[in-house]
Amino acid sequence: MSSLHPPELALKAPNRAMLLRRLAASVRPVRLHWRMETRPLASPSISSRCASCAAVPEDPDIGEFLDYMERLKNYERVGVPRGAGTDSDEGFDLGRMRRLLERFGNPHKRFKVVHIAGTKGKGSTASFISNILREEGYSVGCYTSPHLLSVRERISVGKTGDPVPASLLKELFHEAKGILDQSVKQENGALSHFEVFTSLAFLLFFKERVDIAVVEAGLGGARDATNVICNSELATAVITSIGEEHLAALGGSLESIAMAKSGIIKNGCPVVIGGPFEPHIEHIIRHKASLMKSKVISACDPRIQNTLKCLTMEKDGKPYQTCDILIQIPDLQTFINLPNVKLQLLGAHQLQNAVTATCTALSLCDQGLVISEKSIRAGLEKTRLLGRSQFLTQMEVSLIGLSGTLVLVDGAHTEASAKGLADVIKMTHPDGTLAFLVAMASDKDHLAFAKQLVSGRRPELVMLTEVSIAGGKSRMVSTSSLKDSWIEASLDLGVDFLDIGVIDNVKGDGSWSEALVDCNKMMLGSLQNTSVIDSIKLADQLLKSRSNNQPGLIVVTGSLHLVSYLLAALQSMEN
Repeated sequence: MSSLHPPELALKAPNRAMLLRRLAASVRPVRLHWRMETRPLASPSISSRCASCAAVPEDPDIGEFLDYMERLKNYERVGVPRGAGTDSDEGFDLGRMRRLLERFGNPHKRFKVVHIAGTKGKGSTASFISNILREEGYSVGCYTSPHLLSVRERISVGKTGDPVPASLLKELFHEAKGILDQSVKQENGALSHFEVFTSLAFLLFFKERVDIAVVEAGLGGARDATNVICNSELATAVITSIGEEHLAALGGSLESIAMAKSGIIKNGCPVVIGGPFEPHIEHIIRHKASLMKSKVISACDPRIQNTLKCLTMEKDGKPYQTCDILIQIPDLQTFINLPNVKLQLLGAHQLQNAVTATCTALSLCDQGLVISEKSIRAGLEKTRLLGRSQFLTQMEVSLIGLSGTLVLVDGAHTEASAKGLADVIKMTHPDGTLAFLVAMASDKDHLAFAKQLVSGRRPELVMLTEVSIAGGKSRMVSTSSLKDSWIEASLDLGVDFLDIGVIDNVKGDGSWSEALVDCNKMMLGSLQNTSVIDSIKLADQLLKSRSNNQPGLIVVTGSLHLVSYLLAALQSMEN
């Protein structure tokens, strides 16, 4: 239970009836003729066959591969068992992964690896590091998860950073299928989707003879399938942050999470820590590094200075933030000064990720790699990620049917990432109306997430919806449960709001009750049987009804899976 929970709720889960009684005492209900029907958000153009986020139909060349992967155990879809990420008897069996790779000839032992773990920031840091290395001319393999539009996004190989071509993935799968079939049989069907995908990524990196691989851990570190990497292959370990996501799977405490993630530290290999960390959490990581005789490079070292200076909007409407980065690390005998770096990834948290990536590049230099300041700057500046602080283009907004409204999509789904998103909103949109469209997975801290967003710029409108997680419903949280969390957050923070009920199958005719138009409270509603595009149109109409002639901002957040639905729908409309 998050420390943000009020004392009276710390001993038991929020009671829906109690919350609704508190609501009835604080607001006057509005009678609206909107029908309640429980269905997840749907977009007819989206296929649910892929194993992670919703996506546009995949290239038919990899249809056989997708069907094969669909039959494997997928913990992204069903959730991770309690304790599975801990280095204990309950943890995942790394022996199974080692046996699979041995059947492939241990391809992961043929190249150097930057191994990244952390609660938040892994994907951004991996992208920063990969782009820095590519700018220097290295052939880089990069393995991350989840994906947004295609499973091919999880693997990139070579000097471009593009998703692995469908033809190459098809060829790889056909070559590996015999060994995969044998392994699935010998492991009694226990091999998971992530284990098989990880082994294929390592096999491809070997076959394509990458100079170095950047590998993101899936869950925790110690028992993650990627943690077959030994000290002979590890160039640098990176731990970006420690937070309470996947709490049950990683031992139930912040301390157990820190121990699980520090499991990627290997004997004699340097570790870069991002942070900032709470002192006792950093002590756990440093203690593990000391046992492993591993040099620690901290991106929060007092001798490192980073400053976020200003935000600039390009002509196409895309923003970037200008930052100064100055790093002095005596242990590495390194000094680097990067003034006026233009980051496309926004927010102080992304600046911290950029500093962590720069420290990692300097650690690699200390081991003999050649990486210039020019390559570091270019790599940082070229990095952008779908679904992270992403403003839709004017063309994409026009496709939705909006005019004069901005749309920001961000897959934030934890307390820390919600705070980062709230800071980005304040920085990019300090004035004007604000709406949130939110869906989340059931295993997230919905209350802490809501409190962070309500504590920032107060929105005029919050619309809650449902989205399938990795193509399934087992981790989907209902709008009623989400609404309880937002009601509780609003009451605890003293934010005046109005529950506008359930809106079903929005057609966007604009016939809204005068009570909503004239209300100055934060409007809080649920969406059912409504596509993501229609949901945004509804939010736009409600915002414009309360506009002060300044452009409104609609933020789509709470889950990368919701972001995936939106981006896939837009891609379908463009085609």
